[in-house]
Amino acid sequence: MLRTDRLVLRRWRDEDRAPFAALNADPEVMRFFPRPLSRAESDMLVDRIEAAFDEHGYGLWAVDVVAPGGTGFIGFVGLVWQRFPAHFTPALEIGWRLARHAWGHGYATEAATAVRDFAFRPAGEAGAGMDEIVSMTTRTNEPSQAVMRRIGMTRDPADDFRHPNVEPDHPLVEHVLYRLRRPAAGF
Repeated sequence: MLRTDRLVLRRWRDEDRAPFAALNADPEVMRFFPRPLSRAESDMLVDRIEAAFDEHGYGLWAVDVVAPGGTGFIGFVGLVWQRFPAHFTPALEIGWRLARHAWGHGYATEAATAVRDFAFRPAGEAGAGMDEIVSMTTRTNEPSQAVMRRIGMTRDPADDFRHPNVEPDHPLVEHVLYRLRRPAAGF
């Protein structure tokens, strides 16, 4: 579990599945993905997320807003191993997906900062012990790219790629890659 001033990042619960399915079915939330997810696909994603926690001890944490007036579950922020064929894989990706009502409050940046710090802490100190993390999104997803920049990530256009899990003629196949190496002095 990770905590920030306003958020708790935790393992998933069964009661998260319905609001997560609603989030994944929202065309606006999913506009930078090939398509919204069905309830069954959303539930399978939760199952894969929980399996990753069991394997690695970390993953895509469910996020609750716990500040006064908090709204409870708002989506996920966390770490996921990417192993699809690309010039930068295997790589540990930091990512997020939040419900529309949670946008514009700084939650993605706040949670991603905590996850970034976790990724770089030594494994023996409740961290992942990574030297580098990446993040990726479609070229047109400026909101996510802004979060990437706010947590210190940078983009080299030479790293941009066509996502192999997206149909080659899909308008979202072109992706940008951001990277962040563990700083010698910490954050």
